[in-house]
Amino acid sequence: MKKVVDVSLPIGPLHPCFKEPARIKCETRGEFVLSAEVELGYVKKGIERIMRGRPWQEVMFLAERICGICSVIHNMTFIETVEQLSDIAVPDRAALLRVVVNELDRIQSHVLANFSYCYTIEHETLAMYLLNLRETAMDMLELITGARVTCAYMIPGGVRFDLRPEDRQTLERSLTHIDTEIARFTAMFKNGPLIGLRSRGIGILTREAALEAHAVGPTARASGIAEDMRLRHPTYRKLGFEPVVYTEGDNYARIMVRFDEVRQSIRLIQTCLEMLPEGLIRGGGSVVAGEATYVGEAPRGELTYFVKTDDYGRIVDISVQTPSIMNIEACAHYMLTGVTSAADVTSTFISADPCVACTER
Repeated sequence: MKKVVDVSLPIGPLHPCFKEPARIKCETRGEFVLSAEVELGYVKKGIERIMRGRPWQEVMFLAERICGICSVIHNMTFIETVEQLSDIAVPDRAALLRVVVNELDRIQSHVLANFSYCYTIEHETLAMYLLNLRETAMDMLELITGARVTCAYMIPGGVRFDLRPEDRQTLERSLTHIDTEIARFTAMFKNGPLIGLRSRGIGILTREAALEAHAVGPTARASGIAEDMRLRHPTYRKLGFEPVVYTEGDNYARIMVRFDEVRQSIRLIQTCLEMLPEGLIRGGGSVVAGEATYVGEAPRGELTYFVKTDDYGRIVDISVQTPSIMNIEACAHYMLTGVTSAADVTSTFISADPCVACTER
């Protein structure tokens, strides 16, 4: 008779399914996961220390280099923090163009997250379809901003570049293509028997546990928490934004939230294009001494910047709180505990879309 024993199972820090290095230390009884801890610290950059003492013009570029998968929201949140402390207004056209670029970045980030999940559960066909579709969103970012990853599109008082009529037509066609394809891929995910076996009822994070762990973003919304910082943003309120919420709290729900949010982002961009007025894309204004805290909604959840400046626009102090650290803790202490197969540890971890670059900064 085979004896079932307690085993310490290390996963990572280098693993084929991880986008970035992290180590999961699992205590198991046979295949059953009794507890888990996530060990970080492999890619710490010390970027907040590097930012201090530098002019805002340099820090603007450093902010978006905290993370290459959600660089636009770092740029946007830092700039809107600076605008808040300096009382700088943004023209309506520029405010809507910011949403267009931010939602394009959310699309590519969510599609990449769902690619990683499908690849982890070995549905490589759907994974490759998604990775190919992401290129369309990346191409649109490059078309509007001139760069695919570090766009530096937002500046105090507006944006760098206007949207040309010919680029608007290309963007509209690309959005239609993404919408059609993502609907097809969502149906594949919902109806695939392999996906159901590997996703439904696995890695459950209850609403109570999500609140206790302070989970944010799609991870929290998949557990029934209707919290999204875009609800507090004046431009998003004009667009009639409402968060996508599921209640199952499992791997399936977290991926479905992202699929649905991709289609929601497409609708938000289309509404922005319909509402886009003629006018300036830069309102002007100077960065002054002061301090402010501002919160944005990154693809993974709540992103907070605290910025303090001097009379010359230099950054005296800055602090960044990124969303993944809360979701990683929620994953380790709730989602992974009780997983019945060690094979589901990596997929459950990936379902939370952890961004180690943001977390370690």
